[in-house]
Amino acid sequence: MRFLVDDLKIPEHWLALILPEAARIMIGILIFFIGRLVISAAVRVLRNVMRRGRADETLTAFIGNAAYGIGYALVIISALGQIGINTNSLTAVVGGAALAVGLSLQSQLSAFAAGVLLILFRPFKIGDYVEAGGIKGTVEEIKIIHTVLSTKDNQEVIVPNNAITSATITNYSSRTTRRLDITVGIDYDADLLKAKAVLEEILNAHPGVLKDPVPTVTVRALGASSVDFAVWPWVLTNDWLTVQGELLQIIKLRFDAEGIAIPFPQMDLHLRDTRSDKSGSILRVEQRG
Repeated sequence: MRFLVDDLKIPEHWLALILPEAARIMIGILIFFIGRLVISAAVRVLRNVMRRGRADETLTAFIGNAAYGIGYALVIISALGQIGINTNSLTAVVGGAALAVGLSLQSQLSAFAAGVLLILFRPFKIGDYVEAGGIKGTVEEIKIIHTVLSTKDNQEVIVPNNAITSATITNYSSRTTRRLDITVGIDYDADLLKAKAVLEEILNAHPGVLKDPVPTVTVRALGASSVDFAVWPWVLTNDWLTVQGELLQIIKLRFDAEGIAIPFPQMDLHLRDTRSDKSGSILRVEQRG
């Protein structure tokens, strides 16, 4: 070192000042490069652990990127601090910026948190038919901010995830079987036992109606103009809509063939001619429904 100093003609008191600064800079550079390698390795391990745990790929990628960004920022701040740069103001600026962004993106962050919950707890999956956020449809995509549903008339509806988690979620596809709830009304003059027997015969004969649980036919109510039956057959979830339409058609045709009347809303008008005196008459109208 003495020969180097003599050759370059650097004063020794300068050397005493330069060497510590150079050492700090070198250590700061080492912290930066080694820190980057450590962060990359840690994030890689985190992603592998999440994939082995069968976590959703969207969540895995997001958490990995977030962890890398936070770690990278800490490495930069540590390296700058080692060099001698005052990082207190930088930390305050970063913290204030993060707070401002958080306040401005409050609803988006809420949707993000809801998306994480949906991905972790999986109340539904892609392909399920659900009612979520007040919308009924088939789940096409589950993203970190929103979920894409396809309605029966082929409309694409994008529902924010926080609207889904803040309301009731109905998953119509989670169970393999579902029960149909059909109400069939017959006229009060119709043969009740015959109508019940016909309904039971229809259910037992339909190939889409499951034998277990046993389908049920029972009187639901004595309505204003009809005796109402509750018809409860169990079907496969995928056949629910098809079997419902077929049963309604078969019931109508069989009731017509058997002479069992299905009442409909109507109003009867009864006219009465009352004589008030010899000079004329008054026509009185009575309504009965």
